[in-house]
Amino acid sequence: MKSKSSKRALASIVLGFESFVAFFATLAAFGLRVADVKLVWAIGLTVALLMILTPALLKWNWGYWVGWALQAVLLVSGFWLWGMFVIGAILTGMWIWALLAGSTIDAARKKYLEMQNLETQSEDEYFG
Repeated sequence: MKSKSSKRALASIVLGFESFVAFFATLAAFGLRVADVKLVWAIGLTVALLMILTPALLKWNWGYWVGWALQAVLLVSGFWLWGMFVIGAILTGMWIWALLAGSTIDAARKKYLEMQNLETQSEDEYFG
């Protein structure tokens, strides 16, 4: 049985959460009239939709670069909504944590399975 990547799972969770944040930031930008209404909705909903769709791209390494680009978009949105500097920094921290923790878990799982495989092989040789 092939196990799923913890890195991919955690990154997907963060991106899913960020899609809600992007949508609510769009509502705030709309309410504060920071730009033309159509522009606010077009950009905001596009970013939210990209954050929903990006987890499907995480099976390839370049999908993580798309995730990094979305983190940059969140941080840059702080120029129009100052609170997004703070929220974007927190969410980027969560993104970094997801990548680091997920990679660590995946590496530990791989090592554990290798050790289990070696134990099984040595038992087979002993009892074989």
